[in-house]
Amino acid sequence: MNEEKTPVEEEREAAPAAEQARQEEEQACCGHGQKAEKECGHGKCGAQEAHGQCGQHEQHGKCDKREKREKELEAARAEAADYKDKWMRAAAEFDNFRKRNEQTRRNAYLDGKADILLKVLPVGDNLERALQTCADENTKKGIEMVLRSFNKLLEEEGIEAIDPKDEEFDPAFCEAILSEPAAEGVEPGYVKEVFLKGYKRGEKVLRYAQVKVTT
Repeated sequence: MNEEKTPVEEEREAAPAAEQARQEEEQACCGHGQKAEKECGHGKCGAQEAHGQCGQHEQHGKCDKREKREKELEAARAEAADYKDKWMRAAAEFDNFRKRNEQTRRNAYLDGKADILLKVLPVGDNLERALQTCADENTKKGIEMVLRSFNKLLEEEGIEAIDPKDEEFDPAFCEAILSEPAAEGVEPGYVKEVFLKGYKRGEKVLRYAQVKVTT
């Protein structure tokens, strides 16, 4: 017949088994720790060194990224400056083209008006001839009034008469159709008589004056 054990006796019997299990567990943990250290090849110092290397790599990585961003920013600024330069050149070229086009249109318009006025100029020539030969005072006054209106029209269009009598002959504005020897005391190369007045707008001659020149 088995004797029943008291709780104290059971605890005494269980204590050696628990202690043995604890020691086995510690040995297993230490074995794993030593094994892990052997496989790594580094102790705590190795771990610290590895962390230091990681920190250096991380720092170098940040520097590389910063340098890369700076290079990209510099390239973007250079590209922007190039685009700005091209835009300014294109704007200047377009402005020059616009001005040339406006000047071309204006010149074409003025040339068209000049062609029409050139056909009207003989009217003024005939009025002047009629005024010189007219004997009737009332008719003469009427012709003078019409001639003043004609000359005002030319003035409003910026057209000036070329009437170089007694002036030095200038082939840029005059056409010599006759010549005569210069009288005593008169220098050659001067306009002796104007047969037909010329006209100009600015420096552009619409019609050359036809003149007689001394030689």
